[in-house]
Amino acid sequence: MTLVDTAETGQGRRDIGSGTRRGRVRRAIRAASRPGPWKRGPVLATLALLLGLFMLLHAQIPNRIGNLGSLVETFLPWFGLFIPVLLAGALLRRSASAMAALLLPVMVWLNLFGGLLGERSHPGGYLTVACHNVGAGNPDPARTARDLAAFGADVLALVELTPQARGTYEKELAKAYPYHTVKSTVGLWSKLPLSDTKPVDIEMDAGPLADTIAADVKMTYDRALRTTVATGRGPLAVYVAHLGSVRVNPRAGFSTDQRDRGARALGRAVAAERNERVVLLGDLNGSMDDRVFAGITSRLRSAQDAAGDGFGFSWPARFPLVRIDHILIRGVEPKSSWVLPATGSDHLPVAAAIRWSSRLP
Repeated sequence: MTLVDTAETGQGRRDIGSGTRRGRVRRAIRAASRPGPWKRGPVLATLALLLGLFMLLHAQIPNRIGNLGSLVETFLPWFGLFIPVLLAGALLRRSASAMAALLLPVMVWLNLFGGLLGERSHPGGYLTVACHNVGAGNPDPARTARDLAAFGADVLALVELTPQARGTYEKELAKAYPYHTVKSTVGLWSKLPLSDTKPVDIEMDAGPLADTIAADVKMTYDRALRTTVATGRGPLAVYVAHLGSVRVNPRAGFSTDQRDRGARALGRAVAAERNERVVLLGDLNGSMDDRVFAGITSRLRSAQDAAGDGFGFSWPARFPLVRIDHILIRGVEPKSSWVLPATGSDHLPVAAAIRWSSRLP
């Protein structure tokens, strides 16, 4: 090797060493300038806090614009799905602040719905009640009736009965249920005697001309009834109701006027009920988290919330997202509550086993 080659090799080594040192310096500068774990992910942390506050303060969301508050409360459990999404983002960003902020929505969601995740059902029960929106468009009402009869509930409420299908249900259920009553599009089938049956005005018709309609005419399309079931342990007041439908559209938002009138009227009827033991069965077209049902939930409690496993979503039948079919009680204790298999309807049937409360005579 010549002197020139040796000089060039030495120079190259110095250049490489110098470049390595400069690279290390640059990496050190970048590492020092990077935000620490508590400074990373400020957007994620903010979103987590907003989600927690959103669920915590859901009752403060106003209904003045498109009934937004009721819409949020109807699907409130599903907002918990944002928690794992934000958690994944926090882990990717290695953001300690976002992880800490996520504690708020986690605690709020668990406080609201954590109780629904545990085992609450128990064997037994004196009486089994069931409710099903059989669907006006049900392609096979006879099969639906046979499926419901095979389940064997002592008391069975059906709503959304059409004039065309009513006879089919009466025929198919006659053997299992010797007693039944139908008012408008709602009915109750029972293995025990019924008495004192009457329609309940849930104000399906409103407006300037509503007061001019005769009561007997109005009751023909009010979708609620009240009857007394004679049990071996005393009378049980049973209400069956199908509140007005709700709609979601871009212009009107969450349209609930008819349902809300019905909910308030039904709440007043239950408040005036003298029998201490009451069961309300029906499609109420809303979740019990919805503020409009305060007049009902202040007097009755959900069998599913007290003795069911999980959320008990009942609609739509193919992919249930919300529980709008309810069994609500007073003066009796639920032992278990569950959702039955699908029929030809777009709703799932719901059922509960109840016993007499020891707190009443």
